[in-house]
Amino acid sequence: MSSLSYAKGPETPLVKLTLAEALQQTAARFPTDEALVSRHQGLRYTWREFDQAVTHVAHGLAGLGLRTRDRVGIWSTNCAEWILLQYACARAGFVLVNVNPAYRPYELSFVLGKSQMRALFLWENDARSNYQEILEQARKPEHPLEHVIHLGATEWDTILKRSAPLPAERVLSDDPTNIQYTSGTTGSPKGVLLTHQAVLNNGLATGDRMNLTERDRFCVSFPLYHCGGCVCCVLNCVTHGATIILPSATFDPLAVLSAIQKEKATVVAGVPSMFIAQLQHPEFARFDLSTLRAAMIGGAPCPVDLLRRMSSEMHCEEVSVIYGQTEASPVITMHSPGDTLEQRSSTIGKAMPNAEVKIIDSTGATAPLGQVGELCARGYLVMSGYDEDPEATARAIDSDGWLHTGDLAVMREDGHLHIRGRAKDMIIRGGENIYPAEIEAFLFTHPRIAEASVVGLPDLKMGEIVAAWVRPKPGPTLTAEEVRDYCKGKIAHFKIPQHVRIVESLPMTVSGKIQKFRIREIEIEALGLRDQIATTA
Repeated sequence: MSSLSYAKGPETPLVKLTLAEALQQTAARFPTDEALVSRHQGLRYTWREFDQAVTHVAHGLAGLGLRTRDRVGIWSTNCAEWILLQYACARAGFVLVNVNPAYRPYELSFVLGKSQMRALFLWENDARSNYQEILEQARKPEHPLEHVIHLGATEWDTILKRSAPLPAERVLSDDPTNIQYTSGTTGSPKGVLLTHQAVLNNGLATGDRMNLTERDRFCVSFPLYHCGGCVCCVLNCVTHGATIILPSATFDPLAVLSAIQKEKATVVAGVPSMFIAQLQHPEFARFDLSTLRAAMIGGAPCPVDLLRRMSSEMHCEEVSVIYGQTEASPVITMHSPGDTLEQRSSTIGKAMPNAEVKIIDSTGATAPLGQVGELCARGYLVMSGYDEDPEATARAIDSDGWLHTGDLAVMREDGHLHIRGRAKDMIIRGGENIYPAEIEAFLFTHPRIAEASVVGLPDLKMGEIVAAWVRPKPGPTLTAEEVRDYCKGKIAHFKIPQHVRIVESLPMTVSGKIQKFRIREIEIEALGLRDQIATTA
């Protein structure tokens, strides 16, 4: 084996299909098998029924006058309609834009303008959000949004009854099918353009490593607007013929446990905090989870004790840890059947099929094995680029096609990778990727805030929490509670700083850059979080 930190996953033939073509093939192979169960909606589809419903929705979308590659937004928690729209857009040649259901006016307005979406599907409201009210606050005259369709309402029924011809232009596997927004260090979200081929092959490879078959029943806890939900879970099932089970609109540990038992689920997915919530639920012991055989876990470090409990108490003999990012469609590395408990608890697995990975040092050279450096990936899985942002794309993907993840990692002799930290400032809170620069940009809109710096602090339950240091402008006293209140209803709840400290100054370097590591160190000491670092590292 080479002494350098470079590895390539197994080479397998890439599938050259669109999402809709893959669905059509699965429907032909398993027409009467159950495809989708949305328990909170009381909906069930066989693969034949689901494929037919997708076609109906596709023709309804065409009836809106949309053209090939037009953008269609879906702003919703988990539901059957979300998945129907995902594949209907693929069938008609439209690009689906995933909108985070936690968005508030500030974020939604940006995405409406940046994505140039012509249609937006949403529920009028749910238990957490009044979507229509937020949309009214976010919408501006310059936005090209023409159609607002409420799910479960007259507009949705009308869509289902339309039968306009689909656009004549053929949809190809290397066409874009999805835009997912991920924040960047500039403070503005960037739209990640993903192709049919990239996400299809990524979902297929993820399922192959889990030995997924048409006999599996997959309980989906990840939100669908994340790649973890719509690719690692749903597309995984579509490519293998496994049943998709949606236990609830948003994560509910009791709903997941109930779904596993009643639907006889064989596979379950989620972030570590979701599995902790299930195992710690007071009613956990009354559920029969013996049908489970495997689990997919990602989004945050997975403690070894959690892996042991998932195996012994949830019957998940194979727990696959996945690592990646939206820009990589998303899975870059993953565990394989037969990997040891040590490998699963201390590494993020090995390179996926048809993917290259390497660790580079500060000069850009490939680092020796065992040396910490930035993790890079290359292959079919790398995004087409950031939508309408060539400069940001060039910063993320170099001239040789390597995606620079911004994560610091070490490659072991066995090819497994271990994450050591993040070169960028991204915070991962319960599986949600949070970028401090975006929150800082928002805090600067407060009329009494002069400076703000946001960092992540270790937390046993969520992996990390958001903390902010704020320097107020001269004048009336500003309190931490006022800062949090200012955020409520304007930015997503998971981005609101859980801890706020009002300070007279921020630690700076000689060149005037804020020393975020010093802020984090001070807060860890002040809040007594040293033990949590040891547990979550």
